Amino acid sequence: MARRARITLTFASLVALGAGSLTTAGPAAADTTPLPLTTSGVWGIDFAGGVLTTVERAPNGDPYVTNRPVAADGSTVGAREPRAYAGEYATGAHLSRTPCDAGTCVSLRAAGNGDVGVFFGNSEEYDGKERAQIRTAGNGYHSGSEPLVTGGRYVDTTGRYFVYEAASTGRQYVDSVQPYHVQHVRLTRAVTAASVWGSRLYAPGTGDGTVTAYDLEQKKTVETLATGAPCTVGELQVVGRWVYWNCGPTGAAGVFDRTAKKNVTVPSGPVLVGDGYLVRHDRAAGKLMLTDFHTGTAAAAREIADLPAGNTADQRRQTWSVDKFGGDIAYVDPDSTVHVVRSGVPSQPLAPVEAEVDDASVNVADDWWNSTWQLSKPATWTFTVKDAQGHRVHTRTGTGTAPEGNWNGRTDAGAVPYNGRFTWTLTATATEGAGTYTTSGAIGLSGGRQGHHDQGGYSYGELVTLNASGALSLHYTHGKGTFDWKVSTGGWPAGTVAVPFGDLTGDRCAEMLVRMPGGELRRYTGKCGVSYSPSSSRLSLGTGWNTFDVLTAPGDVSGDGRPDLIARKAATGAVYLYKGTSAGRLAAPVKLYDNWKTYKKVVGAGDLNGDGVGDLLAQDKANNLYRYYGTGKGTFSGRVKLYAGWGASYNALVGVGDVTGDGRADLVARDTAGVLWRMPGTGKGTFSARVRTATGWQGYKGLF
Repeated sequence: MARRARITLTFASLVALGAGSLTTAGPAAADTTPLPLTTSGVWGIDFAGGVLTTVERAPNGDPYVTNRPVAADGSTVGAREPRAYAGEYATGAHLSRTPCDAGTCVSLRAAGNGDVGVFFGNSEEYDGKERAQIRTAGNGYHSGSEPLVTGGRYVDTTGRYFVYEAASTGRQYVDSVQPYHVQHVRLTRAVTAASVWGSRLYAPGTGDGTVTAYDLEQKKTVETLATGAPCTVGELQVVGRWVYWNCGPTGAAGVFDRTAKKNVTVPSGPVLVGDGYLVRHDRAAGKLMLTDFHTGTAAAAREIADLPAGNTADQRRQTWSVDKFGGDIAYVDPDSTVHVVRSGVPSQPLAPVEAEVDDASVNVADDWWNSTWQLSKPATWTFTVKDAQGHRVHTRTGTGTAPEGNWNGRTDAGAVPYNGRFTWTLTATATEGAGTYTTSGAIGLSGGRQGHHDQGGYSYGELVTLNASGALSLHYTHGKGTFDWKVSTGGWPAGTVAVPFGDLTGDRCAEMLVRMPGGELRRYTGKCGVSYSPSSSRLSLGTGWNTFDVLTAPGDVSGDGRPDLIARKAATGAVYLYKGTSAGRLAAPVKLYDNWKTYKKVVGAGDLNGDGVGDLLAQDKANNLYRYYGTGKGTFSGRVKLYAGWGASYNALVGVGDVTGDGRADLVARDTAGVLWRMPGTGKGTFSARVRTATGWQGYKGLF
């Protein structure tokens, strides 16, 4: 690696940074620094989304494109964060530069989400050309399929979307940074006035004053504006409801209000537009002048700062800039001190500009759920994920205009949750001015822990049956309360008893316990969606299990995260707990009750109240239905009567898990006429009125 030489005052003399040395910017600045900000030189400045972007030396003397967050009141800046090395590499490659009062300035454009657009190349390896780059966090960058050009110039950027043009090709290019998902939005077009706000590209239409908005994602024109401009628009700047236009540097200029559908006449000249105002550099007077138009009428321009004329006709982003995302104005004085001036203009309420939202599923094994948003101005935001019971499993917070929702399918403690339906919510509150924004959606989690009776690995409970022909079937649901298809494997002898169990081996596929007619209990290795044959991979858990007339799995009742088995001795009515172990077996039995002969049905019901512990239901011979909540300590609380005179006609009752998609454990019962009924769980330990689900089920010898 080549060594770096000492940096002198101009970029022309910057030499020899070794390739790949993009990660060291010297010691970090203090957490906050008061404004104005004293520097040893600034070679380019921009201001967007509450982030001040400058080209200046890091503490080690090397030049960098640097970001600093600006406090909402404009009083301080936060710690520096490098975005790009601004010196010259050992290969001769460097960021594109342009003449300015400081000698040469880096051509840059801040996007409002922390990203910065630059042009990079200009060396032999680039054939003397340059390529547009969007510098992102962590010294990463997007260059995509951007062509090698000369004379590159950024026209506009908003969040992920950017527009630039090149003198060498005479073409304009539109593209987007794609941090997570592939979008085919790239355009190559004739050079015209252009601006992007979110995914909308604004450009002149046909006829004087006409401006159209083309949605880059929908790939169609979605808006046409009659701005009143007496020309084909020469420059455009779009900030939410405001569309600034002019007829050239000294021609007529105005702002079209998309909300009020009216035009406001404003001063001409090189300007930058904020939210409800614009700033013009009056070189003759050596002033920055602000025109407030947020009321629908342009107020008289007022002086906001002294800024000498300098030698460059257009010093936008060389010595001054405006934050169009509800922000203020930044400029560099002749002593290289950076100032931030409050605009004094009320910003529009916080609103979304655009979003890139992931699809509705995530797999714990190999996937992330990643989404990004662009807001109209900085905000404090919180992104949360909750399970179907409303328990919060993931939280992410931040500030700025670009919230991110990232979730790997695990809890914040690193635990793997149960498969199922999760909901996400993003809430944001403006850090300055008014406005809140909330949006939400659903995520289906797979590859996690199996819910009760979940043999498919996709959160819903499966009903297991055995018919007279020896076919063991897994009946699946789409989560709407019916069983929509099944998978079957034959060869099972009469008298087989299946117990859909849960994951004992740690592979996140639920096992199936099967008691053979001779009394052997087998643990069949989970298949996550495939039915079992007698010869499938299995482990014997011993013999003598035909002494039990109840074998049922309520879920985890001991609080160790593993499924447990409840068994009742036919002769005595004694009830035992067999805890699942980390070795994939069952622990020695623990007696829970001496005599439960009064119950004709004992059913492992899953988690009925959302506390994460398995529960039991028991129906006595008088047809009273009782509930026993699991304590999480391997025991059950006292019984609670749910219903009297209940279910006399039912010859099978199964705690089938969630079959309605609401995350709550449901019951399924078959009556003597072969009708299958569903009792939806309420999540409060009770059930809603029964719903007829299917008929003709009398042919099944067993429902499990």
